Amino acid sequence: MIDSKLKNIGTSIFAVMTKLANEKNALNLSQGFPDFDISPNLIELVNHFMKSGKNQYAPMPGIPELRNMISKKIESLYNCKYNFEDEITITAGATQALYTAISLLIKPGDEAIIFEPAYDSYAPSVIANGGKSVFISLEPPEFNIPWEKVRSSVTERTKLIILNSPHNPTGAIINSDDIKELEEIVREKNIFIISDEVYEHIVFDERKHISICESDILRKSSFIISSFGKTFHTTGWKIGYCSAPKLLTDEFRKLHQFIVFAVNTPIQYAYAEYLKDEKNYLEVNNFYQKKRDYFLSLIKDSKFKPLESKGTYFQLLDYSQISDKNDYDFSIELIDKAGIAVIPLSPFYSEQNKNKLIRICFAKRDEVLQEAAQKIKNYEYNKI
Repeated sequence: MIDSKLKNIGTSIFAVMTKLANEKNALNLSQGFPDFDISPNLIELVNHFMKSGKNQYAPMPGIPELRNMISKKIESLYNCKYNFEDEITITAGATQALYTAISLLIKPGDEAIIFEPAYDSYAPSVIANGGKSVFISLEPPEFNIPWEKVRSSVTERTKLIILNSPHNPTGAIINSDDIKELEEIVREKNIFIISDEVYEHIVFDERKHISICESDILRKSSFIISSFGKTFHTTGWKIGYCSAPKLLTDEFRKLHQFIVFAVNTPIQYAYAEYLKDEKNYLEVNNFYQKKRDYFLSLIKDSKFKPLESKGTYFQLLDYSQISDKNDYDFSIELIDKAGIAVIPLSPFYSEQNKNKLIRICFAKRDEVLQEAAQKIKNYEYNKI
């Protein structure tokens, strides 16, 4: 018998809802992946480097060309310099980077503060390493961080605070006041930060993504994690990166080398070349804002009430005027009766909550968004 490290952890809600969508032939707005083509230029670059013989193991930290381009991008956007040689590591997606960073920080008995609703890999990674997750809820509709609650939750065992901005699933983002609050909390304490910034290039309405690395105080004890999948519509390629000061990166790489060692070589070369044109990532904001606004215009007369999405390619919808069912049962009903798969918000929490909110992914072709809106209208009409 195996004494499971994750006894109470089941199958991810994303896998569950996608499986149901496939079985019921429902329109899948649940799992967060685009359904449109990626850049032909990027595909050509991968093909080019494959044909050029770049098909063997990459260096363990990632190819220097890609790490150098990431360093330049970070400096350009956030006025923060990471040495590409010993402060940036290429990973097999952001989730692997998260697990590696959590594993090197958390030992049995350590505590990690996690804001919920939370991406579903954080807490299991803490638990698998013998730690305890301390959950702090973000309240709708703004989902702002309650900093007084954070202060009261910090103990001698607090080793880690995990941030996610832009935030999945709510679309909330942190601001400069949040940075100041966090600086005061961790000042002169042995508390580390993991900042999940995979949606850094998807921020709306002229807002600016604030990276934790912009703080001189926080940068010293932070692992900044991002990826290319969300930015370049290539979620299946699973390449991310971790930026951290040398002392932290040294420890990160000790684990990284035994988890994956090296990451897909020709795609690394392709990304390195693709990053040379800043438009390839700076124009993503406008692209997804148009998607968000278009979907909201299609459902503006619906009883589904949107909460403000400031970033990511997710939109929360309040269905309290439509049904008294809990969010999971309501999501199942939408698959069965409306032919749409969405994500209930409750699996992003450690305990049952009564919020009547669902998450949809609008990273879809316009015709799919049109079909989704029509299914919503048909569903509501039949409910009357």
